[in-house]
Amino acid sequence: MFRKFSIVFFILFVFIQQSFAQYDVPLYTSYTTEAARTKMNERLIKNSITKNLSLPLTDSTEENWQDAFDAIEVMNYHSAFVESKVHDAFDSIGVRSIPFQRALMELAYTNYPGKFIMQTNVLLEETTDPKIFAICAEYLLQHKKSDVEKKVLSKELLEKFTDSAYKNPVLFMLSTRLASTEVNTQSVHEVLKEVLNKNFLPHQIVMYSFQRKNRDYPGMVLIRNADGNFVKDSSGNLFHIPQLARSISNLPGYLRNGNTPQGIFKMYGFGVSMSNFIGPTANVQMGMPVELSIQKFFDDSTILDSTWTIDWYQKLIPKKLQNYLPLYGSYYSGIAGRSEIIAHGTTIDPNYYSGKPFYPLTPTQGCLCTKEIWDGKRLESDQQKLVNGLLKAGGANGYCVVFEIDDKQVPVTIKDILPYLTN
Repeated sequence: MFRKFSIVFFILFVFIQQSFAQYDVPLYTSYTTEAARTKMNERLIKNSITKNLSLPLTDSTEENWQDAFDAIEVMNYHSAFVESKVHDAFDSIGVRSIPFQRALMELAYTNYPGKFIMQTNVLLEETTDPKIFAICAEYLLQHKKSDVEKKVLSKELLEKFTDSAYKNPVLFMLSTRLASTEVNTQSVHEVLKEVLNKNFLPHQIVMYSFQRKNRDYPGMVLIRNADGNFVKDSSGNLFHIPQLARSISNLPGYLRNGNTPQGIFKMYGFGVSMSNFIGPTANVQMGMPVELSIQKFFDDSTILDSTWTIDWYQKLIPKKLQNYLPLYGSYYSGIAGRSEIIAHGTTIDPNYYSGKPFYPLTPTQGCLCTKEIWDGKRLESDQQKLVNGLLKAGGANGYCVVFEIDDKQVPVTIKDILPYLTN
């Protein structure tokens, strides 16, 4: 998601943070009124989707079609016209550019699971691009997750990419998902005890985002201050709010526009976005390895090394957990080129996702997102609560840890985490 922010607002926010006041700025956005959203929907369907897809698909119009794909995904839009154009796009996918292939496969994964198996198999066999191979494999796995299918895909992966299958971060993460046996030997119970311990990221402010493996179900945020104590609300209870870590595509986190990866992110302050999808509520700026320098990730200007290796990232992980692969998600995603994953509110019309398990929260391009309700004015804001919780902890300078606790088909609640919290 976008990271642009207003300098004037940022200066004001620094003052607020330094005084540890409550962040409670009345906000208004003209583009979130019912009338404005209706007009925007009409424009998106007429111009971004229908007009762009009505152009003949050529090298020079690929970007127009990709813009249409983006709008279709955001709106969760379906029509017979769109589906016919998606079929047309697949007819020539073999001669299209890598960015177009990726965009089309993402749309298929998002809106048309299981409908383009034959075309995807052909592309998977023909491509030599690791990211295209991976998204094709994920599309096929979405339809059929049997051990037999995984073995077939794993064999194709090794035959096509040989040794680079273990050196390329995208292919490595795909190979772990294709593994027929469990790659993680430790139980989630053991991991939770470690990451919730005061000795984990000691003397750092930590924002924990606990999630389900099925990201359709919202996760939950807890905040720990630098002394190792969890922030409480005005009633004396543990501060916690729902937070969605699901992307619009719902692709795995190692792929572009996929779900928020698990693992450790650096938090380095607040910002305000100019995006009409994120809105003006303050967001939490975050970064991953490679995206941020080693010096910035560790907040240590004395570090001279500028080359990221797994050894650097491993310094943040307790010895007992250094073989627990999920905690390395942000490292491999950063190595693979993912970036601009932050924690923000939302001004997207939640009605696009009515009936989804996460409604009225809205998915993103891979960020952490809290619920906000707008109708011109900001009526509800969990993001404001999150910012206030961080201010109470001392600010947004520390680390964020994203972690999947299990595969229950319900939202994460405080009851899931309480057994692992020490007094």
